[in-house]
Amino acid sequence: MTPIQAQSLPAIIAGQDVIAQGKTGSGKTATFGLGLLHHLNVKRFRVQAMVLCPTRELADQVAKEIRKLARSIHNIKVLTLCGGSPTGPQIGSLEHGAHIIVGTPGRIEDHLRKGRLNLDELNTLVLDEADRMLEMGFQDALDLIFSLCPTQRQNLLFSATFPKQIKPITEHIMKDPLMVKVESKHDHSTITQHFYHVDSNEHRIEAIQKLLLLNHPESAVIFCNTKVETQALADSLKNSGFSCAALNGDLEQRDRDQTLICFANKSIHVLVATDVAARGLDVDNLDLVVNYQLAHDPEIHVHRIGRTGRAGSKGMACTLVSHKEAHKIIKLEEYLDISIDSEDLSDFTVENPVISQAKMVTLHIDGGKKQKLRPGDILGALTGNKAISGDQIGKIQISAIAAYVAVNRNIADLALKTIMNGKMKGKKFRVRQLKI
Repeated sequence: MTPIQAQSLPAIIAGQDVIAQGKTGSGKTATFGLGLLHHLNVKRFRVQAMVLCPTRELADQVAKEIRKLARSIHNIKVLTLCGGSPTGPQIGSLEHGAHIIVGTPGRIEDHLRKGRLNLDELNTLVLDEADRMLEMGFQDALDLIFSLCPTQRQNLLFSATFPKQIKPITEHIMKDPLMVKVESKHDHSTITQHFYHVDSNEHRIEAIQKLLLLNHPESAVIFCNTKVETQALADSLKNSGFSCAALNGDLEQRDRDQTLICFANKSIHVLVATDVAARGLDVDNLDLVVNYQLAHDPEIHVHRIGRTGRAGSKGMACTLVSHKEAHKIIKLEEYLDISIDSEDLSDFTVENPVISQAKMVTLHIDGGKKQKLRPGDILGALTGNKAISGDQIGKIQISAIAAYVAVNRNIADLALKTIMNGKMKGKKFRVRQLKI
């Protein structure tokens, strides 16, 4: 078990309220997932547990993890209720019943107000990433949800940071909670940190380009403090030829989903994101994290850089700082108990100033689970062409009405024609190359 699991699970299984703080990758989802499954009565087809998340991406990730943990439990139903998705299918699913609800506060509030969701038999309420839900303005929705939950229930609150705004919630809904805090200090053995001095915003963009040319990351996340900055920086990098996309709250849900799919399957090298948008980002082997500016809070800085160097792999985190951010540097030094010396990027020479393109591209197929499509169908259709081998095909992801497959860039046209001219499940499907 991870430290947060070892310290939290005994109390959760005993039915105690728990407040747990730990960084991304600390095992929080498995902790509360195992706890709520332990208390579940599968024979009662009623909502018995609910997990609230700030974003749809995180909710989808949490639901997927709970389904994995519940594989050995027969006939368990986990339902995701999030904004950005049609309400019709959600209403139909609610009418058929569910054991566990995972969703965003706004959409759950909507279902509760319209009488579609009944929480009378709820025994476990989980707030995942509670800090971000408050930042995103979900306080009113949370208050309504709390008021409609049974008073006798277990409350579990998980968060990467613990700002003072959370305290009123814990005092309002929790009874003698166990406090668990796993220190958010990064591992010096797996994450190398660099701080680079910049003079102006124009210099920041030049510095970002130089860092990407110096390191040639296959997957990198650049954190900005505002949505406007993510879009401006992503546009600038794309205009310079980098394989890049922005991820922020202003994107349509479909565009957010497709951007995350392309980044996860290596069709995009660089993601420029806000902290909130990056919650729920689950990418293996993230080579590089760059802070376009310092985060406002040292805990958020640690949370950002903790996305690289996971599962024992090596990672690098680079932060751009100006003289105006001296007060943030002092706070960060105190928090990390280190001395920070800014480096000058002009001291570094780019030996190979070639902008590398992503080696994969993503094909979008107009058919998914509703058409009974499975990953094996897509893999079989592609490798049925003897000119395409299995090692030229990357991740395959299938949603209700669409499928996405990553293929090597040098066989993209061939793969496109192979699916377009062939059949899967005895029928033809439309296919196109996804361009973000």
